[in-house]
Amino acid sequence: MKEITFLKQNADKWEAYEKKINSKEAIKPAELTEMFVEITDDLSYSNTNYSQSKTLAYVNGVASRIHQAVYKNKKESGNRIVRFYAYELPAMFAKHHRLLFYSFLVFSIATLIGVVSQLVDDNFVRIILGDAYVDETLDRIKRGNPIGIYGEGNQFLMFYYITKNNIQVSFLAFISGLFTVFGTGYLLVSNGIMLGCFFTLFYQHNVIQKALKVVWIHGTLEISAIVIAGCAGFLLGNSFIFPKTHSRIQSFMSAAKDGLRIVIGLVPVFVTAGFLESFVTRYTEMHWALTATIIGGSLVFLIWYFIIYPIILRKKELV
Repeated sequence: MKEITFLKQNADKWEAYEKKINSKEAIKPAELTEMFVEITDDLSYSNTNYSQSKTLAYVNGVASRIHQAVYKNKKESGNRIVRFYAYELPAMFAKHHRLLFYSFLVFSIATLIGVVSQLVDDNFVRIILGDAYVDETLDRIKRGNPIGIYGEGNQFLMFYYITKNNIQVSFLAFISGLFTVFGTGYLLVSNGIMLGCFFTLFYQHNVIQKALKVVWIHGTLEISAIVIAGCAGFLLGNSFIFPKTHSRIQSFMSAAKDGLRIVIGLVPVFVTAGFLESFVTRYTEMHWALTATIIGGSLVFLIWYFIIYPIILRKKELV
């Protein structure tokens, strides 16, 4: 990239950074973190491509002041974990809502494909879930307990293995971004088709209402978290295809850091989903009001924390 183009693309941003540093008002931790990351990337790019120019000297000066502000306020920033979940994680989603929507769209279309495929061919579910699982499910339906599997086995062991598996799936969705967006897309499509034909099987045997009521107690958080992990994978996959003003390696490292934060931030969501699946879902005959409260509460949390709250932060210029 020519130096003049680099300057035009970033001059306004650097001037805004200087104004914030010169202002006597306190800079929000999330905003300061974002400035730190951006100016460090710009400094690295300038040092690589314009090592003998005034551009490097200017960017280095701005970077030094931001670095000083970071370390000056380090002790005042509060508990690291609280700050991460209160500001840093939602702040990242303020920048990546478009990729989150794409992940949701891919998963939704794949789920619809699973539904239609099972409606057209009754044996489709056997290809996806296997004969043993389908036969066992059909046997439970005949015995009047279609989702009885959730009431079987040791609760603590179920919690451990379910949570472990869900976390592994989220990391896989992220790491699959190494194979571009198609790697993560494949994982989202396979899980979406699986979900679609799974529920369609219950619909075809007239027990869909009971299945939806029970499965979504934990599935609201679990499935949504997989979609969110898909956003992290898309972020990683796009980084070295569309590096924008940075080198491909710089873009990749920045996306890898943000994506890893997203999947690590999802761990509490998967732990909660694992707890619900192991200790709550087994009570298949619980009152509908309690079921609705759990599902509704999970949905409200997801929409607020990953969509509405990041927008509020962005509008308040906190990110």
